[in-house]
Amino acid sequence: MKPGKRPALLLIDFARAYFDKASPLYAGVESARASAARLRDAARAAGIPVIFTRVEYSPGGHEGGRFYQKIAALKCFETGNPLGDFTPELEPLPGDEVMTKYYPSAFFGTALASQLVARSIDTLIITGLSTSGCVRASSVDALCNGFIPLVVTDAVGDRDARVHEANLFDLGAKTAELVGEEAALAYINGL
Repeated sequence: MKPGKRPALLLIDFARAYFDKASPLYAGVESARASAARLRDAARAAGIPVIFTRVEYSPGGHEGGRFYQKIAALKCFETGNPLGDFTPELEPLPGDEVMTKYYPSAFFGTALASQLVARSIDTLIITGLSTSGCVRASSVDALCNGFIPLVVTDAVGDRDARVHEANLFDLGAKTAELVGEEAALAYINGL
């Protein structure tokens, strides 16, 4: 799939939970965060919509249903837990969109698809955490909703390198285009 002419940048769940060594979700993927920050800066400079996702549950996580029940570490995202906050390097700024989600996909139960359609977006540049969970689910749903998903391999990460690589392989084979940061920046700057 060739990237379209009207992309948006999606930054999935860059929460402190993935960067704090005391967190059960610690992934140690600082390079992915740095790459995503460079892409965010380029997208803002090019006037491309920047969309952040975050997860936030009320105590007990009823919004997350069985997903919340399955994964005990999702307690990191209960209201008031600082692990659910954005990392300082990737704080949304005025003009950025912030979507709260309760499940892996940025599309499921949110207005993301309709908002992208309203803006005539045809391509989604995807960054975030984790590759095997929310990045994968969002990429699949992007394709299923008619958008071209570009997963930036330098700007996504997971807690296990083997799982990360296996999911990138599968995404590239079936549902997304895989691009490195350099190619993504060239695409953004060439619009």
